[in-house]
Amino acid sequence: MENAKIKKTRASTSEAARMYRLAGHQDALRFAKCIGLDNDYRNDPKAKKDVIDPSGDSHSVKSGNKKWQIFLYGLNRFQHDELFRVMNGMGKLLEDCIESFPVEYEDYLKDKQKYKMKLQIPMRILVEKLKDKTRLKAFISKAMFNAGEVNYLTICDKQKYYVFLGEEVSQVMSDAIEIINSKARLPGQMDDQKVLFRYRGKNLAELEMRNDSKLHYREIRFNMLKQRAMALLFDKISDYKIFNPSVLVYGKARNHFGHWRK
Repeated sequence: MENAKIKKTRASTSEAARMYRLAGHQDALRFAKCIGLDNDYRNDPKAKKDVIDPSGDSHSVKSGNKKWQIFLYGLNRFQHDELFRVMNGMGKLLEDCIESFPVEYEDYLKDKQKYKMKLQIPMRILVEKLKDKTRLKAFISKAMFNAGEVNYLTICDKQKYYVFLGEEVSQVMSDAIEIINSKARLPGQMDDQKVLFRYRGKNLAELEMRNDSKLHYREIRFNMLKQRAMALLFDKISDYKIFNPSVLVYGKARNHFGHWRK
């Protein structure tokens, strides 16, 4: 009976993920149509390019109600992605986080505390690395925009789209965010298991190990809370122009986006 319950939970999680991806595709398609593209608009989701606009510039389209999953990567990604590897030791530290845990999930379950204690070391070093604002900007740029290959962050919220220049997003976020380690709040938890990205005293994003299930074991997830991210961007980048009733263009993006209409 217990096994059946586990299977049901995993199936439900898988279905939720599928529905989340489908909603994201629909929001990207709607944005493409709002800027004059057809159903067969160009994109490259693997490179975070959800929509490529008529100028050839690319957009990471973020929707969702609560969270954005910025990335979910395993060991292979950090071992072979050159940009992570040259980011002043960041790639190696992310590898160290993963390798704090044994290869087999069953071995981890036998002594969780032991492996969580090992994780504390690279997690603490990551915080010290990311306190450097230049390095933090590079990390955000890599995580959200594939180090500048993606031009815009386009946020879908309540059927409207808010377009921001990726470079400006990386800059204002790195300037405003405070970096700390997580602290245990409940019995059985341990300090320093995550890197927290905070804005005005509240968690905006977190970098964490996925060890809660065998499906995503030994993977690192970077999540961002949608409404708090939007609040930061609107606080720091307030000027905008109206591209059309559904698309608003903010800050430095106003000087770049939409030129194909001229």
